[in-house]
Amino acid sequence: MSLHASVVATLTDWDAPDDDRDALRQAVLGFVLARADACERACEPGHITASAAVLDHTGTRVLLTLHPRLGRWVQLGGHCEPEDGDIRAAALREATEESGIAGLRLLPDLATLHVHALTCSLGRPTRHLDLQFVAVAPPGAEPARSDESLDLGWWPVDALPAGSDAALTRLVAVATAAAANYTSLE
Repeated sequence: MSLHASVVATLTDWDAPDDDRDALRQAVLGFVLARADACERACEPGHITASAAVLDHTGTRVLLTLHPRLGRWVQLGGHCEPEDGDIRAAALREATEESGIAGLRLLPDLATLHVHALTCSLGRPTRHLDLQFVAVAPPGAEPARSDESLDLGWWPVDALPAGSDAALTRLVAVATAAAANYTSLE
């Protein structure tokens, strides 16, 4: 299955938790179905990105990165790459690269979806159509900051940094609930 096909399948199969999320799911799915290049960074109107809320093995802390372009703490993630076999692989690759943690495990389901406008590496305004997952770090995991981050740190899931937006708060809440329902974090 191609990256593009995996995005279509993921969005088609996702049981959105409410009408607003379902409307967003349908809009992003429509965009992806209309654009063969929807997963490519060069798709200027917008493009699919993949991110993950990385939880520690207890599910009580989330690893966040201080993003240099945004100037605030966010989940780990970014652009899809041609070598990504599917959207889950893209999310896991991004989380691993940005956290420096080997052995992250991605929970099986899409956690949530978010669309945000920004000027990314193309230097032109665009939209990131972000498919968001949950990853769990192995016990004792020590993150290592990459050069894509100003800082990297564990935050209690119930005490996110000042200035956290509603999208991050929602993702962490969904991730925490998903991890609590997952039978084996360790």
